Amino acid sequence: MEQAFVFKSGENDLVGIVHGANAESKTGVVVIVGGPQYRVGSHRQFVLLARFLCNHNVPVMRFDYHGMGDSSGPITSFEDCEQDIKTAIDNFFKHVPHLENIVIWGLCDAASAALFYAHQDDRVKGLILLNPWVRTESGEAKAYVKHYYLSRLTDRELWQKVLKGKFNFVESFRSLYSMISTMFSKKASVVADEEHLVSLFNPNIPLPERMLSGLSRFQGSTLFILSGKDLTADEFRDLVESSPEWQSAMNQKRVTQQQLDEANHTFSRKEWRDIVAQWSLDWIKRLK
Repeated sequence: MEQAFVFKSGENDLVGIVHGANAESKTGVVVIVGGPQYRVGSHRQFVLLARFLCNHNVPVMRFDYHGMGDSSGPITSFEDCEQDIKTAIDNFFKHVPHLENIVIWGLCDAASAALFYAHQDDRVKGLILLNPWVRTESGEAKAYVKHYYLSRLTDRELWQKVLKGKFNFVESFRSLYSMISTMFSKKASVVADEEHLVSLFNPNIPLPERMLSGLSRFQGSTLFILSGKDLTADEFRDLVESSPEWQSAMNQKRVTQQQLDEANHTFSRKEWRDIVAQWSLDWIKRLK
């Protein structure tokens, strides 16, 4: 049920694994990786997800970008992998000839890469995006102040340190002041919509604006899955709350949202991974 192979993307040799080439579904899932990560995933999440979907007749392909895992070439980033994604999908269709549609599944900056790519490929009908990476200096600072520093006020361990004289007030207030200054001095403007599409690959344009532009261009369906205890997810939620344009995009009928309140960034517990896998499967089955 699992077949490993090597395929070319430009001058690089990439390693891919297809699960369930004989699975009945005409919609296949391509799992792309985020960060300094490879095709297995944190806590083997990508392997377990692929096998779960395969056991429910959904074919899946996992692969390593160039420079990652067992693939050759220089190390890449999520902003420089469109060719690898396209070539991976091409090879997925070769190994599973009855495929008609693709869903891209990505965590963290793999979700960002999926938003950059999806509108370029008519074969991509759906996106499953987990804790999308929308990092800016001001966004990170806001998330820290709102979700870390404020929550620390009710932390029993913090007050025990204070009572024992082990809390460094000077260093803590210096850090908080730095975060607040960054939060207000470098606020990103998010104005992209269908009438004001921006260049997705211009580094001078803030990442949240480029991602919104990618979501606006993509005409398929999208499932967002967010962790409840994760700074990256917090930053994404804060972005949406502060941007009417993002709110409009997220409220479209073709966009679905799920949140797993207790989960961390990589869904490290089995029960969290199982829930994510089931949500993914149920959503894929409803995809038209």
